[in-house]
Amino acid sequence: MISKRKSWKVDASEESCKTDLPKTKKSRISDKENASAFCGLENEGVFEELLRTSGIVLKAGEGQNEIAVDQITFQKKLCLALEKHPTYPAVVKQFISGLESHIKDRNQFKNCLLPCTPVRTESSRNLVHSYCESLIKLLLGIKILQPAVITLLLEKIPEFFFDIVGTFGTNFPRLIVNQFKWLDRLLDSQDLVKKLMQMVSVSPVPIQHDIITSLPEILEDSQQSEVARELRKQLITANELRNIGRVTRMLQMSCLLKQGRRLTVPILDALSRLDLDADLVAEVRQSAMTIVPSVKLEDLPVVVKFILQNVKAADAVEVISDLRKSLDLSSCVLPLQIHSSQKKIKSQVQARAFPVDNGCFDSSLSQVTTSQNCVKLLFDVIKLAVRFQKDVSEAWIKAIENSTSVSDHKVLDLIVLLLIHSTNTRNRKQTEKVLRSKIRLGCMPEQLMQNAFQNHSTVIKDFFPSILALAQAFLHSAHPAVVSFGSCMYKQAFAAFDSYCQQEVVTALVTHVCSGSETELDISLDVLTDLVVLHTSLLMRYATFVKTILDSTQKLNPCQIRKLFYILSTLAFSQKQEGSYIQDDMHMVIRKWLSSTVPNHKQMGIIGAVSMIGSVALKRNEGDAASLERAELNSESDGQLSTLLDLVSFCCEQTPEVLALYYDEFASLIEKQKGKLDLQLLDGFGKSLVEDFPSDFVVDLSPTVHGSFLFPVKSLYNLDEDQSQEAIAINLLPLVSQSELGRVTAGASNQSKRAVSPMCLSPSFRLLRLYTAEQNSGSLEEIDALLGCPLYLTDLEVEGKLESLSKQEREFLCSLLFYALNWFREVVNAFCQQQDAEMKGKVLTRLQNITELQNVLGKCLAATPGYVPPPATFDSEAPEAVPSINAAGPARKRSGRKKKADGSKAGSADRSQADDSSEGNQPDTELSELDKAATDREAGNPLAQLQSYRPYFRELDLEVFTVLHCGLLTKSVLDTEMHTEAREVVQLGPAELCFLLDDLCWKLEHVLPSGSTRRVPFPKERGNKDIGFSHLCQRSPKEVAMCVVDLLKPLCKHMENMHNYFQASVQNQGAEDEPGVTIQEHQLMSSCYQLLLLTFRSLFAWNGFSQHENTDLLRSALQVLADRLKPGETEFLLLEELISESFQYLLNFQQSVPSFHCAYILTQLLIAIAEKPMSGWKKEKLASLAKQFLCQSWVKPSGDREKGSQFNSALHTLLCVYLEHTDNILKAIEEISSVGVPELMNSAKDGCSSTYPTLSRQTFPVFFRVMMAQLESSAKSIPAGKPSDSSEVQLEKLLRWNITVRNFHILINLVKVFDSRPVLNICLKYGRLFVEAFLKLAMPLLDHSFKKHTDDVQSLLKTLQLSTRQLHHMCGHSKIHQDIGLTNHVPLLKKSLEQFVYRVKAMLAFNHCQEAFWVGILKNRDLQGEEILTQGSEERGSDEEDSEDSAEGPAEEEPSGSDTDDSEQRGGAGPGPSAARP
Repeated sequence: MISKRKSWKVDASEESCKTDLPKTKKSRISDKENASAFCGLENEGVFEELLRTSGIVLKAGEGQNEIAVDQITFQKKLCLALEKHPTYPAVVKQFISGLESHIKDRNQFKNCLLPCTPVRTESSRNLVHSYCESLIKLLLGIKILQPAVITLLLEKIPEFFFDIVGTFGTNFPRLIVNQFKWLDRLLDSQDLVKKLMQMVSVSPVPIQHDIITSLPEILEDSQQSEVARELRKQLITANELRNIGRVTRMLQMSCLLKQGRRLTVPILDALSRLDLDADLVAEVRQSAMTIVPSVKLEDLPVVVKFILQNVKAADAVEVISDLRKSLDLSSCVLPLQIHSSQKKIKSQVQARAFPVDNGCFDSSLSQVTTSQNCVKLLFDVIKLAVRFQKDVSEAWIKAIENSTSVSDHKVLDLIVLLLIHSTNTRNRKQTEKVLRSKIRLGCMPEQLMQNAFQNHSTVIKDFFPSILALAQAFLHSAHPAVVSFGSCMYKQAFAAFDSYCQQEVVTALVTHVCSGSETELDISLDVLTDLVVLHTSLLMRYATFVKTILDSTQKLNPCQIRKLFYILSTLAFSQKQEGSYIQDDMHMVIRKWLSSTVPNHKQMGIIGAVSMIGSVALKRNEGDAASLERAELNSESDGQLSTLLDLVSFCCEQTPEVLALYYDEFASLIEKQKGKLDLQLLDGFGKSLVEDFPSDFVVDLSPTVHGSFLFPVKSLYNLDEDQSQEAIAINLLPLVSQSELGRVTAGASNQSKRAVSPMCLSPSFRLLRLYTAEQNSGSLEEIDALLGCPLYLTDLEVEGKLESLSKQEREFLCSLLFYALNWFREVVNAFCQQQDAEMKGKVLTRLQNITELQNVLGKCLAATPGYVPPPATFDSEAPEAVPSINAAGPARKRSGRKKKADGSKAGSADRSQADDSSEGNQPDTELSELDKAATDREAGNPLAQLQSYRPYFRELDLEVFTVLHCGLLTKSVLDTEMHTEAREVVQLGPAELCFLLDDLCWKLEHVLPSGSTRRVPFPKERGNKDIGFSHLCQRSPKEVAMCVVDLLKPLCKHMENMHNYFQASVQNQGAEDEPGVTIQEHQLMSSCYQLLLLTFRSLFAWNGFSQHENTDLLRSALQVLADRLKPGETEFLLLEELISESFQYLLNFQQSVPSFHCAYILTQLLIAIAEKPMSGWKKEKLASLAKQFLCQSWVKPSGDREKGSQFNSALHTLLCVYLEHTDNILKAIEEISSVGVPELMNSAKDGCSSTYPTLSRQTFPVFFRVMMAQLESSAKSIPAGKPSDSSEVQLEKLLRWNITVRNFHILINLVKVFDSRPVLNICLKYGRLFVEAFLKLAMPLLDHSFKKHTDDVQSLLKTLQLSTRQLHHMCGHSKIHQDIGLTNHVPLLKKSLEQFVYRVKAMLAFNHCQEAFWVGILKNRDLQGEEILTQGSEERGSDEEDSEDSAEGPAEEEPSGSDTDDSEQRGGAGPGPSAARP
């Protein structure tokens, strides 16, 4: 106290000289060496003296100010010294003046802004904290100094406006603003912030940034107000005033945000750290949302972070939807595209040896790096929001899900879905579901995914585990678009990511291949094939993984083996050194397989060897190496080729089947690698091929052929009769004779010679013609004589002679015909694209020869049971696996299909029949074989007799169908010069058209799947499904679809010709001169019509059209159809308009369909087109069309009514189409059951309904099944009753239920007349389902409408009681007849009936009418109403009658005596009645 007093005296003595303080301060600072601790007191001003006496020693230069006391102690001492100073409050002004003079020197100002250094003396070591605030901040903590210090500091800021930060090593404005942060007491924060905002308006951007970002630490927020409210109540009002002021300032910053984009980051950073009310948050967020499209890329993460962190659950979806629309990543892609283009230009310039300015290039690279980093930060912000804010994650998924337009979807959506899938485990299933849905709808095309991977790989790489998991899941999908998307994910991930990810991709693909799932296997091999083509050097690193597939080759079919060896061969021979070990392994495996005696292994060996030959023989680029190196490379390749060719030839020459496979594989290789093979390396092989074929299979034509044969040799089918000189012939019959004898007497004498077998004729010719075309640029002039040359056969007039032939002779004749047919098929394959008119005529003639020979073959096969034809395709998994075919084969095939449709008889026959015969609601979608075969057999089409023998015919190429461009010529427009005219005008006949269309339909059905089929978990082995489609399987479905689209114009012309033919035949039905000929021609034309419709349906029902990348192809196809109605007007029509025009074009054919099955296919075709998408008027047209076909009488040309299992299947589908597309299904069912069925009941035994001629006693089960199923489905579609429903809504639902129950009652009562087993089965099954639907949906409605609509409810239950009683009678009937298939339904049905009793009781109790509920015991009766006597029934007979009477006549308030419903008794399956107790 004594010292303090002394110090105050000193201050008082110096008061007189305080005006000279600013002048003397500089001298004191500059001459510090002259001042001592004591003598300096006279020169000290008030500022320095008070600081010194309070505990702070000022330092000049680089040294920091020192503090010897605690900060709080210093502030208390200084405050006390000022307040007790004699000149107070004038001393405060002197103190501030001293401070102002002191900080004029920037070094001293810096020291005042930086933290003070504690003085470490022995006495003050424990008194001073290790960290001390700056002098300025300590002064701001003193109440009486704070306003003046604040003013002084704010006035100092403009001095540094134009200073470059770093000139003096210090950012003074930032240090000044930092002094205002976290002050314990702020006397007038509103004034301070007001001055700071004014400073912002005039300051440079860096200072603006510092001020704005410091505002949250300067302001006192609402939480501090709440805490202060508990401590000091007097601060409550001040805090409220501060909050009001803060709202005003936030509005100002919101306006500033709209005005200046440069302050986006600091403003949002400040706003994000303030506690605002919800309305203000929404307003500021909306301001931030408006600048998202135009904000700088580096500022975008901050903006998005602010928007997301303020999202509430209520408005999350709306905010995220707006953000999705505003965010555009194209600005991030542009620098990358510029960089890639500059990089390309730089490489081109460097290649030309010109100097390059790297400055621009380096700048572009820097820009790309910055752009990628900003995008990475953006998705890091989104990732944090998704991970820690549940509402954001779900809202983002919902926002993407709500987007319907394809154009609304962006790369951002895909990346965010991957991000959510990777970040939130709880949302993974939902994310995958949304992504699948978007892919199926075409909203997420593969191009969008490619853009994501190419432009944002650094972001997507973080989600690689999710990408891998989704790709694996998508490959299991049944939808082709989803599968394609999954395969594309694999390819893009391999191309965009690092070596670790690439290895994981390859491992996953190899796992798919080895999984055993056929679809996964095919897709995975296709992906690997694409990777080996596009990224050979990258995939080479992981060749060891790919090579492990060789250990699982037993699961692969020949087509898959072909893909695998193409992959391995490309890897092995693309890079000389790296692939050597793969070559060695492949050589070992192939040598092992070729030496094996197992046919399957030998096949794989040949396929692998040919694949290796193709890789070795590929042409090399001229720029790959110097000429000397190329010569060495060619020499090495020649040696490898010779080794492979010699190896394969040695292993194949003694086995015709293996040799034929070798020829076919080599031919496929040449066709696939057209123009890419180095034929010089294959010169030796080609010469031997050209020499061997004529010597093996071709002879000079002579009148007589010497030798002993089973049949006399005769030259047939010669098209070059005018060229008698140097005529040749195919030596077929002698070769077949030699081959047949060789099977029995083959010995060791011929081991050294190559086997010559007719089995190799067609494969050898195919290889010869492809090699010749490759050598001669597509010309076949060297071998064109083979098109018209005859064959050595025998007399084929076999009518009436087959019975006299021995079994060996009949089998020999069948084999001869098979070889001849396969020869003609390969000839047509070879020359079908020749443009010469004479060649076209010969090709058409060969097609006629094929149809003629097929007729003869059909007769021979019918007389040769147990005959197995010679193989024509040699890449099946095992020849012994091909089933033995005999004359009963087609019949067995048909019965097999019938079993498939009607139910298998294996196991419990009755149960299966019950289950399958009761199928109702599902249209028969598996009619592919029935579509083409069964109806054809009924029509007597000779092609149908050979359907089961397809694997034994050579495959027709897709190019053959260009012959369809020729017009159709029927007998009605031919004169007696028919053959001559046909050759001259080069037109197709009906038989040839039917042959071509039949083959085309089978191809399309195989390669163009229709719709999304559910995958079987454990599929059966289907090793032979690709037999006959070897060439077709080497093309993608899209390529096949493109070929068919190119054929649509001629196909439309042919179908229009059919339409005109049948229209004319309807008009000329009375003038038939030759009934037999007309019927045969009618059947043939009808088959053509049916096949044309099948072709259209197979194309337009292809599920590949659901993929976005095939939209242009669909548009092209529809444009062809629409152009038939509006020629030249369809080019600019929208897709929906094209669909409508195409639908109308096909609808015009409804009047000319010749058979019910054609009507069925036309309906299916229209549905396939209408579903893209289905609109109201199309549904109406389809319903009208289906009803027209149902109300039409279908009679064969012979006069018989159409019938049979195929007719019933088509009828089932058409009836489903009618009921599903009609406006009022209940009215339609009631019309059929109330009009059509009574007409049938009143007709003759073989009669039908006059209104519905398709409804006969044979087809009644079909009608009944569909009506019951559709009625049950319609009942399920009625909404359940709710307590909130209005009286009008309840009445409307009651009306619908009344009509539904009335229809149900009508249908159930029909069982009394039509009591066949299938009808009973349908009743029991769908009766139970109907009762269950009534309990679930109708009873809640009755609960709440009973009081208001008592009469309606009572009538409804009475009507249903009559039906349930009849169902009870059916249960008794089933037990009496002990029919297992029927009694299987009884327990569940009785359970439902009993539930109905107690549910009605509960409804009455709910409405306080339980006294109206009676339960009686009903006697068991059969369908005719006769009582079924059981043990004890006689004793209780009279009592039961009384109970039943009382049940049927309840009190007036009872809703229906149904609550006593006779059918609802307990005891499910027991024969005797039992009481149901209330």
